[in-house]
Amino acid sequence: MQLIDLRSDTVTKPSSAMRAVMAQAPVGDDQYGDDPSTNALEERIAALLGKDDAIFVPSGTMTNQIALKVLTRPGDDVIVGTEPHIVWHEAGASAANAGVQFTVIGEGGLFTAAEITANLKPRDHFVFPPTTLIVVENTHNRGGGVIFPQSEIDAIAEVASQAGVAMYLDGARLFNVAVATGADLATLARPFELVSVALSKGLGCPMGSVLAGSSATIAAARRIRRMFGGALRQSGIMAAAGLYALDNNIDRLAEDHANAQLIAARIQGLPGVRFDPATVHTNIVIFRLEEGGDDAVSFVERASRQGLLLSAFAERTVRLATHLDADRADCERAVGIIADLCTGKA
Repeated sequence: MQLIDLRSDTVTKPSSAMRAVMAQAPVGDDQYGDDPSTNALEERIAALLGKDDAIFVPSGTMTNQIALKVLTRPGDDVIVGTEPHIVWHEAGASAANAGVQFTVIGEGGLFTAAEITANLKPRDHFVFPPTTLIVVENTHNRGGGVIFPQSEIDAIAEVASQAGVAMYLDGARLFNVAVATGADLATLARPFELVSVALSKGLGCPMGSVLAGSSATIAAARRIRRMFGGALRQSGIMAAAGLYALDNNIDRLAEDHANAQLIAARIQGLPGVRFDPATVHTNIVIFRLEEGGDDAVSFVERASRQGLLLSAFAERTVRLATHLDADRADCERAVGIIADLCTGKA
């Protein structure tokens, strides 16, 4: 039985064409600025996002942590949406590394300019921690891959600018946003001092994220990357995978979105499942199991015995993510297994 792995879009393996490009990549020592493949990737991502400069790092968690360190000081307050990656999935690094606290606002990972205004804390108050940063996650992972409306981001940016508060975009899946909406990447990135994108999710690379911003912020980021132990040497082998992905794997994200819609349409109405298909904007599907049946761990274990790997995201919450290593037939089989589990046929 061949497994269908929908635990995440990070489980993809590099294609033979991507591996060939990696094997032939020109390399050098990135710490001296001598790796031509890494330099080319950073320049290209910076241009796509409309920023001056960019830095290649091993992971999206590291881009998030570098951004916090560059844009805040210990004791600062950072405003985020509900259940953000920077709080839920980074092993407490934000407290350990940047020493910040978070104010969580909104619903489903989204929030409004009015909510920002209501939650900003002044810089000069002797009791309140100063709000110095707003973090937007787009798409929002635990929100179900939802897209943050750009009109609201622009309104939030107006409030932030007037208050002297920086903005950071955790855009790990920003390429999904661009494909789903038709928006230009630079337009999506414009309101933010720093923007990160992941190469190891929808684009199918074996590792890597890129952080982009002004020349000054990226210069600061290079020092923080080294402080965090993320100094790179012949990183061009991995950067070459990113360059290949930019050329070949962006437009095809539409296939992942279509497959997620296929699964969403079939899950809706299944017994024992609470699910709103309107939350499926891109390649992530999150559904909740009603009381009286399996919890998420049990459901995921039963699915694995049928050849389908899913993620237990909370006690009664299951997540799946479509990706380039799961084609239409795989997704049809996957949703058939989910239906059988819910109806007692498996």
